[in-house]
Amino acid sequence: QLHLVESGGGLVQPGGSLRLSCAASGFSLGAYAVAWFRQAPGKEREGVSCIMSPPVNTYYTDSVKGRFTISRDDAKNTVYLQIDNLKPEDTAVYSCAADYAYYYCLGYVSSSKADYWGQGTQVTVSS
Repeated sequence: QLHLVESGGGLVQPGGSLRLSCAASGFSLGAYAVAWFRQAPGKEREGVSCIMSPPVNTYYTDSVKGRFTISRDDAKNTVYLQIDNLKPEDTAVYSCAADYAYYYCLGYVSSSKADYWGQGTQVTVSS
């Protein structure tokens, strides 16, 4: 009822692209800051990107800058993560999280706190 659903993952070759979607059900995602995280097998969860509400700023971890683009379409109640030039090290389960706090993006990389979490979508990059 009140949840986030990720989609768009899949198996792609290195250099390929994917667009992940984070869609909200039961609430207006446009009022929330939204972050994308990823977790590879045997590794800790890593914050990769965050977009504020209003979307006055976006944030990216260094390893994805220039390749990942976060955006939002409030009319569709969805936040996107465009991933270009995929690398094998991008392989992970990608999850989105939403938080009402306007400052959420300032600390998302070091905290798992959020008002809502999705279940994740698998991204596999392999030849």
